[in-house]
Amino acid sequence: MKIAIVHEWLTVMGGAELVVQMLHELFPSAPIYVLAHNPAKMPDHFRTMDIRTSFIQKLPFAKTKYRAYLPLFPIAVEQYDLSEYDLVISSSHCCAHGVITRSDAVHVCYCYTPVRYAWDLYHSYMKSLGRLSRLAAAPLLTFIRQWDYTSAQRVDKFVAISNVVRERIRKHYGRNSQVLYPPVDTQRFRPVPRAEIGDYFFIMSRFVPYKRVDLAVQAFNKLNLPLYVAGEGPLAARLRKMAGPSVTFLGRISDEDAGNLMARCKAFIMPQEEDFGLTAVEAHAAGRPVIAYGRGGALDTVADGTTGAFFHEQSPEALAETVASFKADEYDPEAMCRSAARFTLAQFKNRFRRLVLGISEERRWPAAGPAPSQTSER
Repeated sequence: MKIAIVHEWLTVMGGAELVVQMLHELFPSAPIYVLAHNPAKMPDHFRTMDIRTSFIQKLPFAKTKYRAYLPLFPIAVEQYDLSEYDLVISSSHCCAHGVITRSDAVHVCYCYTPVRYAWDLYHSYMKSLGRLSRLAAAPLLTFIRQWDYTSAQRVDKFVAISNVVRERIRKHYGRNSQVLYPPVDTQRFRPVPRAEIGDYFFIMSRFVPYKRVDLAVQAFNKLNLPLYVAGEGPLAARLRKMAGPSVTFLGRISDEDAGNLMARCKAFIMPQEEDFGLTAVEAHAAGRPVIAYGRGGALDTVADGTTGAFFHEQSPEALAETVASFKADEYDPEAMCRSAARFTLAQFKNRFRRLVLGISEERRWPAAGPAPSQTSER
């Protein structure tokens, strides 16, 4: 069985790129098709992979400004010649699922979400633009939605990263899907003895609007409790300006510092609605509870009252009320670690391999490798 992997771009390492790495480890001979690739920003082990780029790679500033070529994405992914492959695996949050395959080939899409700025975040995105930009964006995003829906009908099997994404796939594409949680590198995090737990709360995030770091800053201003904020992004100056004396900005931190800060915080703060919520799993791997907005991917990763606490209105007041009543000593670090164990790299690879072997049996193709050990899907 000949296999190809399709992803949007490989320009910085993140959760989706970790999935691509896991897929490559499962199917090392499969080429990886991407719109754009920036080797300098990717880990060294990606240099040994067979990465094939689209014509967008040759356009000006494509390695860093690839998003500016959004109108060309549908054309670019449809130009990949995948006619020799029996199985195509797309890793998609934007357009990778739009590839054209042979009629007798199987296309499995591992979907992080239908493209959010064209669907459920459309109106929020439009409000963030100036008047002229809105006039240009409206017809473009109408086209993107139409192409996105049409191209989704080419996929043979959708796999969603969380239950909220499964519902988006059903609503926007009219397609059923199964949930397979993404991999998290939990080995980078370790719990510490209770005596080493500090008195601060912790948030680690990109400073972009939907992450709602502003809610955390405003809530901890009200409470006058210590909050450490790690990350960077376009809203950095605005967030620093609104912060009171109890809020400390750390900038971009190393993986080692992230592990130390995570393991020693009273709780990790997640004020945004996530598609999955990778940082919540990392906090649990470090033995710490999570205070999260009770919607989206947090419902898959955080158990209210056991591994964290939810607030149900996305406002500084609601978050502040939950933090004020939060008792970190009531949470068992071992329960957090057991929760994180559901999302390990090995669990993901085992379950994805089983998925492909199931398709192989249905199509009577040669198996994609030795059978995995038998574990539950969820």
